[in-house]
Amino acid sequence: MGLLNLFKLEKVKIGVYGNRLRAGLPQKTFTVMFNPESFSMKHENVFQNLQGIQTSGRRAMYSHSRSDQLKLDLVIDGSGVTDYSLIRLLGLGSDSVSEQIDKFLELCFFMDGNIHEPKFLKLQWGDGPLKEFDCRLQSVDIKYTSFDRDGSPLRAELTTVFVEDLDSAKRLRLEGKSSPDLSHSRVVKSGDTLPLLCKEIYGSSEYYIRVAEANQLDDFRNLTPGQELVFPPLET
Repeated sequence: MGLLNLFKLEKVKIGVYGNRLRAGLPQKTFTVMFNPESFSMKHENVFQNLQGIQTSGRRAMYSHSRSDQLKLDLVIDGSGVTDYSLIRLLGLGSDSVSEQIDKFLELCFFMDGNIHEPKFLKLQWGDGPLKEFDCRLQSVDIKYTSFDRDGSPLRAELTTVFVEDLDSAKRLRLEGKSSPDLSHSRVVKSGDTLPLLCKEIYGSSEYYIRVAEANQLDDFRNLTPGQELVFPPLET
């Protein structure tokens, strides 16, 4: 690590991906203006709530574990109190508070027309719990706290909730299960091709030969609607 990197402030970054495996480089990245002063992580086990009539207690029968939840407060400021804000006030092209919020919502919240759901995210910050947090944005509350004379917002506080999004391979590793089934499966629909399915799942179509071999396909060009294909995990 270079000497300058020792004094460089590491900012929270949200990588945006178009596939669940988050393969390759992110399509886009949203970098926060200010690092949070704190964040909270919620880990939750769910137990069955069934109990016998006229009983005073019950066994805590395990049902499942919910995905971890991350609560993170972000601030976007354009009031002139930061270098970022001064750049904008001097007319040097930095995005306004409204434009920054629109960008955040576009990248993290709104539906992606290609996958028909919000994008897949990877939140990264330092070497702690957020070193590589694969997630989706569950909710965001936006509070505007300062305004210019024309009514445009100069400061906004975003209260965000991200829910962890684990692929099957990582989930089973964390659970310590010995099941050999670490694969994805898909049912072929009309118009599907193996390269396109590989691109959707892996982020690249180059793995179609491997998938054809795994499914013992004699002719990968002619898939039959209704047939189920297994997509093996990529070796790391």
